[in-house]
Amino acid sequence: MKKKRFIVHVDMDAFFAAIEQRDNPQLRGKPVVVGADPKAGKGRGVVSTCSYEARKFGIHSAMPISIAYKKCPHAIFLPVDGEKYHDVSRQIYKVFYDFTPDVEPISIDEAFLDISGSWHLFGSPFDTCLSIKAEIKDQIKLTASVGLAPIKMAAKIASDLKKPDGMVEVTQEGLLDFLWPLNIRKIWGLGERSEDILHNMGIRTIGDLAKKDVREIIAVFGKNGDHFWQLANGIDDREIEVETEAKSISNEFTFDEDTLDKKRIESVLMLLCEKVSWRLRQEGFKGRTVTLKIRLEGFHTYTRAATISKPTNFTDVIYQESKNLYDNFERKNKKVRLLGVKASNFFPSDFKDSLFREQEDEKREGIHKAVDGIRRKFGENSIYRARGKLQ
Repeated sequence: MKKKRFIVHVDMDAFFAAIEQRDNPQLRGKPVVVGADPKAGKGRGVVSTCSYEARKFGIHSAMPISIAYKKCPHAIFLPVDGEKYHDVSRQIYKVFYDFTPDVEPISIDEAFLDISGSWHLFGSPFDTCLSIKAEIKDQIKLTASVGLAPIKMAAKIASDLKKPDGMVEVTQEGLLDFLWPLNIRKIWGLGERSEDILHNMGIRTIGDLAKKDVREIIAVFGKNGDHFWQLANGIDDREIEVETEAKSISNEFTFDEDTLDKKRIESVLMLLCEKVSWRLRQEGFKGRTVTLKIRLEGFHTYTRAATISKPTNFTDVIYQESKNLYDNFERKNKKVRLLGVKASNFFPSDFKDSLFREQEDEKREGIHKAVDGIRRKFGENSIYRARGKLQ
């Protein structure tokens, strides 16, 4: 007999905006939009997240910030405070690990948990979910919406049904009754184009798809067709993929206007490298691979990567690699819209590739430690290299 699985999907409610409202009571009950500067409707960039009060005006994540401003010009627009949000995220993940070691991070504010082997410590699986929600609310003063189900897809769908502060349980016995009435678009990984094709086949609900001959679906979608059909029939054997450490650290910057200004581009590169370098040291890593992301006018996006001889978390090394990648990239005189810098291929921060540490490296570490101390005391933006200052 197959062992019952109890998969939990936890999704924080309006995460960035909720943190800002928690930390500033004057923002509570008001439309709050976290993202790029709208610049009175002329700003670039997008909405990172927004409060439920702002959603009543039709604002949503990934919406261009200029459109969000037009929909609700009296909203309170705030910049993204990545460092603060990551600190809160770490607190939330600590709560997760108090209930199970089997945690699959999806994003800064979303995760899957497998409580199949630990729920008995907290009562029932449903009680365990209520306890997770309660601990997040008690310890961190935020609300989370939770879905509990025997498969990942159903847990993810369930967590979204009663937001905010929701809790939906789907049992093994009631799995198909839960899935089949839902719109076909709810199937995990099914996009707009596939949805249109299914509509043309007369398939509009998950139940419609489940009742079709699988061979007919495979004939249209190939291997993906079998996958979609199995999900529609509640067959989802995907396990929780436990991550023991971060795989990469990155930062991006979108220019107010597409630019060819060499000094401004280099300033942004330095700023990004400082942020990545700072986060590497805070997480206890050195990276050996540096990746540069470049988005040109017209939204054409490219990446270029370099693997260096020894892992580093020094700003100047990451900057030099990033600048070399940029200088060797053929833009064909097209303006730059966005730059991003990523470090990956991690090693522990105390990794040494030689028995003898170079004096130059010791000096660099001393400088970085001094800068880090100032930032921890006075804030991340309290000190920066002159080239990294944005005018």
